[in-house]
Amino acid sequence: MLQRKIFLLIKFPLTVNMSNKNYGKEGETIAAEYLTRKGYTILEKNFRTSWGEIDIIAKHKDFLVIVEVKRRCSANFGEPFEAVDLRKQNRLKKIALYYLSKIGREYPLRFDVIAIKGKEIKHIENAFC
Repeated sequence: MLQRKIFLLIKFPLTVNMSNKNYGKEGETIAAEYLTRKGYTILEKNFRTSWGEIDIIAKHKDFLVIVEVKRRCSANFGEPFEAVDLRKQNRLKKIALYYLSKIGREYPLRFDVIAIKGKEIKHIENAFC
């Protein structure tokens, strides 16, 4: 049975008045730094295919971890992790399988979500399977 874990970290500079794209990219940088501090090895950032993009691909213990990063400055439009709907999950799975075929190796996969709201980071391990 998969177990979900949620970790919190609060301490990073809050940037305001940025475009949505830049705000999201900064969130991905914050997430990558957070994961590195937790012992993850970042293998790829912004891995793009015709089906979409994986924000971060990392190695942690024996797992290849596919990380979706969502950042919001407030909860006015819902919590950041709520944006990772079933359609997005299925797309990430498809891209992850393509990535495995591209590198020619097999790893157990794990899908995590890092949700950043204001100055709070929530790391949800095994967010979906």
